[in-house]
Amino acid sequence: MWQAAMWGAISGSAVFVGAILAMLFNIPSKIIGFVMAFGTGVLIGAAAYELLGEYVDKGEIISVSIGFLIGASVFTLLNSYISKRGAGERKRSGNQGEGGISIFIGTVMDAIPESIMIGASLLTGKSVSWMLVVAIFLSNIPEGLSSTTGLKKSGYPKWKIYVLWLAVIGISSLASFSGYYFLSETPEYVMAGIAAFAAGGIIAMISSTMMPEAFEDSGPSTGFITAIGLLLSLVLDYFSG
Repeated sequence: MWQAAMWGAISGSAVFVGAILAMLFNIPSKIIGFVMAFGTGVLIGAAAYELLGEYVDKGEIISVSIGFLIGASVFTLLNSYISKRGAGERKRSGNQGEGGISIFIGTVMDAIPESIMIGASLLTGKSVSWMLVVAIFLSNIPEGLSSTTGLKKSGYPKWKIYVLWLAVIGISSLASFSGYYFLSETPEYVMAGIAAFAAGGIIAMISSTMMPEAFEDSGPSTGFITAIGLLLSLVLDYFSG
């Protein structure tokens, strides 16, 4: 049970790692774009292979389809809402204006479905889904980098930025623990819908936030780097299977 909380904290800690890197080094936006493109590819693979493919293979195509569409719709609606309140640029390294708390809320909104599925992955085997942990960790680093860079430009004090990202670690850990604890007796078709819900939210998130930022910063090479990230997901899925 506590393993779930630990793995959720580890995946969420990548935002804090990105924040530290942004504080210590003046990282060019092009490098941030490269890392974000790579994380995008890894997350696409994790959503497709780990969250969707497993349950499609088990014949739960209806639950998967419904969950996926609901997840994408819910994220899109919530993202639209918080974007109007200052969090639309939360994954960008430009000036973040006065949207600090909204950026935090948006980051939490991104992290919760991912962390829930990390906890739930412990229910289907003896160990956590390494593919999910690696994918989420890699995708969270550029989020910490770009958001912290933007918050720094907006004049946010370092201590406040650190507190925000430490809170993300705590929330990610709690969400992962909840995914393990509350889904332990869940029927297969419900698990399929929940996993697909998370996948739909992840795909909607990377399409509306990560990919535009990655292309803006790294240009035409974004596609190739994203493809490499997707290939890594395929390799991880192969060896974890």
